[in-house]
Amino acid sequence: MTSRYRATEGANSPFPRRRTVVKAAAATAVLAGPLVAALPAGAATETPAFLHGVASGDPLPDGVLLWTRVTPTAEAVPGSGLGPDTEVSWTVATDKAFTNIVSRGSLTATAASDHTVKADIRGLAPATDYFFRFSAGGTDSPAARTRTAPAADATVTSLRFGVVTCANWEAGYFSSYRHLAARGDLDAWLHLGDYIYEYKSGEYAARGTVVRPHAPLNEIITLADYRTRHGRYKTDPDLQALHLKAPVIAIWDDHEFADNAWSGGAVNHTEGAEGTWAARRAAAKQAYFEWMPVRPAIEGTTYRRLRFGRLADLSLLDLRSFRSQQASSGSGSVDDPDRTITGRAQLDWLKAGLKASDTKWRLVGNSVMIAPFVIGSLTADLLKPLAKLLDLPQDGIGVNTDQWDGYTDDRRELLAHLRSNAIGNTVFLTGDIHMSWANDVPVDAGTYPLSPSAATEFVITSVTSDNLDDIVKVPEGTVSALAAPLIQLANRHVHWVDTDRHGYGVLDITADRAQMDYYVLSDRTSATATSSWERSYRTRSGTQKVERTYDPV
Repeated sequence: MTSRYRATEGANSPFPRRRTVVKAAAATAVLAGPLVAALPAGAATETPAFLHGVASGDPLPDGVLLWTRVTPTAEAVPGSGLGPDTEVSWTVATDKAFTNIVSRGSLTATAASDHTVKADIRGLAPATDYFFRFSAGGTDSPAARTRTAPAADATVTSLRFGVVTCANWEAGYFSSYRHLAARGDLDAWLHLGDYIYEYKSGEYAARGTVVRPHAPLNEIITLADYRTRHGRYKTDPDLQALHLKAPVIAIWDDHEFADNAWSGGAVNHTEGAEGTWAARRAAAKQAYFEWMPVRPAIEGTTYRRLRFGRLADLSLLDLRSFRSQQASSGSGSVDDPDRTITGRAQLDWLKAGLKASDTKWRLVGNSVMIAPFVIGSLTADLLKPLAKLLDLPQDGIGVNTDQWDGYTDDRRELLAHLRSNAIGNTVFLTGDIHMSWANDVPVDAGTYPLSPSAATEFVITSVTSDNLDDIVKVPEGTVSALAAPLIQLANRHVHWVDTDRHGYGVLDITADRAQMDYYVLSDRTSATATSSWERSYRTRSGTQKVERTYDPV
């Protein structure tokens, strides 16, 4: 494969994502039917099979994490706790034919890890394509391509990442993954959260219609539930295809746990009737790390940092494990300095990493939007007295306080840090909101553009999850035509917003600019949906501002 590294060496979401309380009996039941339903057709076999594909992730200059799940017997479906211990071997080579093998070894897949295995391969060459596969009981998995990161001191001329978020199984097909897999030019792909959804069947579908039922049918609460849901997702052919083509770099958001999760609970969790939040969160985390090619990072979360030569580093955030309860739930003012979205340790880690960075670009994988999003025609200065009275953000009325708008003290501290230390070329890569945005990130939104921009932000729309036109059930583009001008009028740092479409992004980085190409799908409910380029925005080095560009890379 042609090298893409050319080295010289809160409050309520704006979307109605609420759920009906699941009765305790249903919450704890592990039924044979839903577990078996997680298997694809023809899976009844007494020989080991790789029914959930293979994947790689978290590329380093000398290594990469390899993942698979083996089904040793027919009854050993995800979440069942059944099936014998099974030896699974891996092979890594520099060629598709596996004639030049550079690493091999074996692990034991057990019911204790839901028969998933992860091999953290080291000793590889930087900026190099590799091919890998797994074997068990005489059966080989599909072969996949992965790629290591450049050496830390390498001069890298370009990087290209696919960018996706918010993939709801019942709302449609994952055509975004298929189109990214077909490109053949990605160094890696970023998943910015909501890789799975926790709802019961029918609760959050495509304009209320289930396109394809997930498993289990109940809301996922137990470890078996979360494992079963991950297993269902990993049977998707488009998701499997993308995992075969490039390493993933993933973070979680709320739906890997429950809607609008915070450190002590979630909107979509009923303490007692659905067990304790601590037990549910532990189950969700365990299943996530079993089923995802992600290294458990600091404090067993997903915040960590990867480096791609001298061109870019990527700080990946966990904005669920340490955050305070969303302001709308009665936890106090969004401007309260004792409330946090990151937690003290993670914010200090992020600030230190951004300051110490010697790369050209500082990318931040960020699950919820950091740019302010306010409503109304009044300036933020005029809104401040009202905001204080009503316990709303002092820099404007926040539409969604589940985002950084609900934790303004952390945001002010981070942006002030960027400005006071002259840290430029910081780009936030964001998901969650089911819309596409291209934003400057102003120090003071109320006086922008007189106030400087401290960073830029590219927000990617959902793969399938409902957006605004879906919620009001009008033709695609209808809401955006009306809402986008009003949003931009009230938010002068927003260069563009599309409230209605589904798709993915392709981020291309050079020393001169970071550019996001936005792609949209013809129909999320069609398994054969086509993809088309919609728009492109870039930020040029040293500007901290977004501008439109008229061609994709």
